[in-house]
Amino acid sequence: MGLGPPAVARQLAAPEAMLVRALLDIGESRFSAALEQIDKLLASNPNFRLAQLVKGDLLLARSRPINSIGNASGAPSEQVDGLREEARARLARYQIETPRELAPRYLLQMPQKQKYALVLDSAKSTLFLFENIGGAAHYVADYYVTIGKNGLEKLRQGDKRTPIGVYHVVSQLPRDKLSDFYGSGAFPLNYPNEWDRVRGRDGSGIWLHGTPRDTYSRPPRASDGCIVLANADLEALARKLQIGSTPVVIADALDWARPGEVEALKADLLIAMERWRRDWESRDTETYLGHYAVNFSSNDMTLVQWSAQKRQVNASKAWIKVQLSDVSLLLYPGKEEIAVATFDQDYASSNLSNRMTKRQYWIKEGGKWRIVYEGAA
Repeated sequence: MGLGPPAVARQLAAPEAMLVRALLDIGESRFSAALEQIDKLLASNPNFRLAQLVKGDLLLARSRPINSIGNASGAPSEQVDGLREEARARLARYQIETPRELAPRYLLQMPQKQKYALVLDSAKSTLFLFENIGGAAHYVADYYVTIGKNGLEKLRQGDKRTPIGVYHVVSQLPRDKLSDFYGSGAFPLNYPNEWDRVRGRDGSGIWLHGTPRDTYSRPPRASDGCIVLANADLEALARKLQIGSTPVVIADALDWARPGEVEALKADLLIAMERWRRDWESRDTETYLGHYAVNFSSNDMTLVQWSAQKRQVNASKAWIKVQLSDVSLLLYPGKEEIAVATFDQDYASSNLSNRMTKRQYWIKEGGKWRIVYEGAA
């Protein structure tokens, strides 16, 4: 099978660790040791289909060489191909260096109330969990996951793709409210988000969810667009998720950074936000409107319509006070420089006051950060 030793020793959950150990043993022709590992694994997880396939190979190895996973004749080729991909993905995960000193550059700033963040590296079939410690992201754990049959970059309903972007967990659907297909439960994400809708992307029903009772895990690309975890992993993760708060960043491959490497970027964004806030308070409406991008939109309003409304509203104010708190800053995965800011806004003026949670999308335009979308979160 051509399996060599890992580049970096890796701490995996027990079922995955036993499977990988068995695959590595097979690569070294230690078939008895591999079978012992697989038997232990199947004793506790009899629904682990990849392990069942590997056991079949090991039994066949008593009479013929193992050339690849799924040697048995007559096995459905599509199912076997998927399980082979799962084996490759799990071996690749074993060689991922645990990012103790790193964090994805997307997690620029997490407010105190945002305890955890999830970041998906689809190229490695891995969902990373990070804890917010003092506003910075620190690695906690990671999990093997399945994504859409047709990969990433969801565009429309039914394309069987997983979206790329910044999302949030918006609700929890318990096991007893769902069919067995979803396993231990489901956590819907806010796809399509505000930026997706601006770009004309549609569809719905992108969830984090588990697997049926008879399935421990699924191949790396096997869902209709959802992110699927083993039930035990989903249950462990569920204890960390905060409805309406936990961000889920979905990327094709992660861009890692050391502490301090994104400080300049974060500082630029925070300065831009502070100038926007200050200019709004000043009632210098034209300077305030200079913070908005040419292709800005908000709830079907263009920049022209937004500007006309703000000029009219601000002209009626004798004074304005705006306070921002609990600011979350997340960088959007992809080629463009786009940042998502979510914060609590306390607004007071001579004739109106309100408090809301707001979300803005900032984009680099002419070398400056400007707001391309703004609305209630």
